[in-house]
Amino acid sequence: MGSCSGRCALIVLCTFQLVTALERQVFDFLGYQWAPILANFAHIVVVILGLFGTIQYRPRYVVVYMVWAAIWVTWNIFIICFYLEVGGLSQDSELLTFSLSQHRSWWREHWPGCLHEEVPAAGLGAPHGQALVSGAICALEPSSVEALHSSLQILIALLGFVCGCYVVSVFTEEEDSFDFIGGFDPFPLYHVNEKPSSLLSKQACLPA
Repeated sequence: MGSCSGRCALIVLCTFQLVTALERQVFDFLGYQWAPILANFAHIVVVILGLFGTIQYRPRYVVVYMVWAAIWVTWNIFIICFYLEVGGLSQDSELLTFSLSQHRSWWREHWPGCLHEEVPAAGLGAPHGQALVSGAICALEPSSVEALHSSLQILIALLGFVCGCYVVSVFTEEEDSFDFIGGFDPFPLYHVNEKPSSLLSKQACLPA
């Protein structure tokens, strides 16, 4: 019963993680945020791996998912600090775009209720079709939206880590108990104390 409830909880969390990661990936693509795009892609792959391990009773895959959950929490903490400009970070830097785009965030450029001033790109500073937005007045800061996205990811990852620990412990206990009763032993336990001669006599009595 405990195994079923733990597995079901982790399956639901992984499914929700996939939905939120795909939603975030779409907006990062629209905002040309290449570092988050790569991170989201790795996250989606590992979450699918953890989901597969949970459904197929593969504790090693769940352990990989748990390790990635810790890395994912660290990454999202960095994203929060980046957009809130904590620790000397600036959201106007090109850390997330690898200097390949003049965009900073889709939310920053298209957040409803914002007044934008579009500046044409000069020279080779921005690729064709990408407008550089310099200045925006918003009722709610787009950086807060990015921070809320990352906070949600941190919360789900922490819950997934806890559920993953529980599921791995249950899987391990079930495997140990199965080994103890001879589940992987080709010879049943009641043959251990019998003499070889008695086993040979039993085999001779079996019908051909």
